[in-house]
Amino acid sequence: MNTIMRKSVLSVAGLAFAGGVFAGPIAAHNIHDAKPVAVAVQADKPDAAKLIPHGTQGNQSHIDLNDEQTANVKAIIAATKKAGLPERAAVISIATSLQESKLENLGHLGDMNDHDSLGLFQQRPSSGWGTPEQITDPAYSTSAFLKGLRQVDGWQDMPLTDAAQTVQVSAYPDAYAQWEQQAADLVGQYWNS
Repeated sequence: MNTIMRKSVLSVAGLAFAGGVFAGPIAAHNIHDAKPVAVAVQADKPDAAKLIPHGTQGNQSHIDLNDEQTANVKAIIAATKKAGLPERAAVISIATSLQESKLENLGHLGDMNDHDSLGLFQQRPSSGWGTPEQITDPAYSTSAFLKGLRQVDGWQDMPLTDAAQTVQVSAYPDAYAQWEQQAADLVGQYWNS
């Protein structure tokens, strides 16, 4: 493009031409009058294909979360990041917790309790998951779940139900699938916050 044409195009775009290099916007006022401009930079959301690589299985469920449940989502994500695991591990963890406790840090439920299951993942002290105090600590219980997940060969390439079931050994292994979309949405929303 010749110099005259380039100058014309740049001036139409509001840019000044100086010796072959554009010099930014043409200012019609004194530069000392310029006010700083704040620019908000949004971190990219995780790639949906990484969050749900196999697509969702079956009908999806959804619950509205209160502040405690949202704090537990953030604790699961923080523990996943601390463990150096990708967003998919957080999706599996959150979906598992949605199924097991609806993201509520459950203590002993008396007659309604499933054996001695406690916490976000309904982990059992009698099965070696930790003490009741540890299991009801969201960071600890998530780390324990993720430790189990890491021991599953190929968990990254498994459907969510298979990965969660291998860790949890649930009587209802297919139930985890119904929470995959909400778990992925929550990871997408909170991973970079």
